[in-house]
Amino acid sequence: MTAPSVFADLEPLLPRVSKPVQYVGGELNAQLKDWESAAVRWALMYPDAYEVGLPNQGIMILYEVLNERPDALAERCYAVWPDLEALMREHGVPAFTVDGHRPLGAFDVLGVSFSTELGYTNLLTALDLAGIPLHAADRTDDHPVVVAGGHAAFNPEPIADFIDVAAIGDGEEVVGDITDVVREWKAQGRPGGRLELLLRLSETEGCYVPSLYTVSYAAEGGIAAVTPSESRVPATVTKRTTSDLDSWPYPKAPLVPLAETVHERASVEIFRGCTRGCRFCQAGMITRPVRERTLQGIGQMVDAAVRASGFDEVGLLSLSSADHSEIAEITKGLADRYEGTNTSLSLPSTRVDAFNIDLAKEISRNGRRSGLTFAPEGGSERIRRVINKMVSEEDLIRTVSEAFAQGWRQVKLYFMCGLPTEEDEDVLEIAGMAHRVIKAGREASGSNDVRCTISIGGFVPKPHTPFQWAAQAHPDVVDDRLRKLRAAVNADRKIGRNIGMRYHDGKPSLVEGLLARGDRRVGRVIERVWREGGRFDGWSEHFSYERWITAAAAELEPLGVSMDWYTTRERDREEILPWDHLDSGLERDWLWDDWQDALESREQDDCRWTPCFDCGVCPSTGTDIEVGPSGTVLLPLTVVNPLTATPPGSGAGG
Repeated sequence: MTAPSVFADLEPLLPRVSKPVQYVGGELNAQLKDWESAAVRWALMYPDAYEVGLPNQGIMILYEVLNERPDALAERCYAVWPDLEALMREHGVPAFTVDGHRPLGAFDVLGVSFSTELGYTNLLTALDLAGIPLHAADRTDDHPVVVAGGHAAFNPEPIADFIDVAAIGDGEEVVGDITDVVREWKAQGRPGGRLELLLRLSETEGCYVPSLYTVSYAAEGGIAAVTPSESRVPATVTKRTTSDLDSWPYPKAPLVPLAETVHERASVEIFRGCTRGCRFCQAGMITRPVRERTLQGIGQMVDAAVRASGFDEVGLLSLSSADHSEIAEITKGLADRYEGTNTSLSLPSTRVDAFNIDLAKEISRNGRRSGLTFAPEGGSERIRRVINKMVSEEDLIRTVSEAFAQGWRQVKLYFMCGLPTEEDEDVLEIAGMAHRVIKAGREASGSNDVRCTISIGGFVPKPHTPFQWAAQAHPDVVDDRLRKLRAAVNADRKIGRNIGMRYHDGKPSLVEGLLARGDRRVGRVIERVWREGGRFDGWSEHFSYERWITAAAAELEPLGVSMDWYTTRERDREEILPWDHLDSGLERDWLWDDWQDALESREQDDCRWTPCFDCGVCPSTGTDIEVGPSGTVLLPLTVVNPLTATPPGSGAGG
């Protein structure tokens, strides 16, 4: 079966929409394989605008992994803006990929990566435009298998009606297994139809097929049981974990965007996982254990990415990049290699207690000196103990003072509002911290021209964290505390004028909380919001709180539950949570005990450097913490600009 391009029908519409270049494809390093030569065809979707989706590392990695297979092809698609959606409906143009402009409905698999739950309505738009039935139960053998992945897939229950499979955990290996299953089923003549295919996928490690489980509810509204409906279906689905990251050096050739995107750089993931134990951080919990790339592996990836893309910035990515056990060797080696060129490095994520000025100097050696960014997350020491983010104010002040003394002039601090046990005073202490940062900066630099920006987001309790049982703060509480904080920041005008404050109101966070901890009944809320025009809910100009509140009341209250039941209610230990049958590797009892420690303001150390705390991940995933020293050198390569390079043998880059 061929899948002809729809570009001839699409092209006349493009002059009538904003940013038409985002729909044309053809980026540097994009791939377009022969349709007929592939046994299994994937459409990979990031359910947000091109400018957000193109830089996404997960999509880029899977795009390359699949296209390296001779029996498979992969093309990309992103959410279309409402202006193009309206024209596509008017002119009968189906949802398409940007590579071959082939209709999504022609592919075997539609893989959708969810970094945030606020992309759910965009999934429904894509399915509807593609002519794929919204509900998985209505699909036939001729429709693509819809696979959800990404962090939000660790609780896919709110979208259980709309997806066929949720791939839990790391994606590099599981997409190959899914491809094998689909290829063999097709080659055998599709025995048993779509049901047999889904059963085979359910037998694949890391693959959860919601339609093969029955959920029953108790009289008080909670879940009574989640039961497999077939003997071949596992009672619990365990996440996939990729152990040796050096064996998966992707992306090798980063996509270079045609239109402006949120990140325009080559990105190299230097390690995966985090054991810091921040209790609010779902990413840190579900990606355990820590797996570091070797210095040699990192060096080769950076070299390949720069050569293939021409980007002049390389982001060294992880949840806390400065925590790599050999970060000093990495940054010095790369700075040496690119000395005298216009290629700069960045560490998008750093912690105060893993940061030093020597590291900052190496990062900025070949590029401009931008502001420093840290995330204390909580304003008071007490609330930082609750969330297990033990960044002392003394360490922060000492670090920023040294930075200001060395010529930096800006620092950005990230916080959350609405944390468990939080009181007004915990939030107001953010103002005091910001004031002291400015005072220390002025003293250290000898100048009044120093800036501090505080950026504050609403806290959302997430599955598979110790806070999965916590009550979420109501938006009225969050907004009231933020108003008081702004007044406190501006109370001293001489200092307050040097402090910027950015925050989002609490309303989108409450909706995100509904979607993050919801069960299958929340799916009808998502569908109603979408039918009433909900699109791009992660964008403030498109988000409608009233639409979500109205839909939740209409769909949930007849079932005996409500928006507040899913969000502002604290759970008890015995309650069956919607995701309990999906195993992130963390022991439920360990999470509960850590929740109790949080309520008592007791912190826990990082298990990389202390004895094991028995969280359960390493034995359940068959993977151990993997950290250096790796015993390898960073770059056994010739430096780019030998006239300005460090002499051989004088550093890791020699």
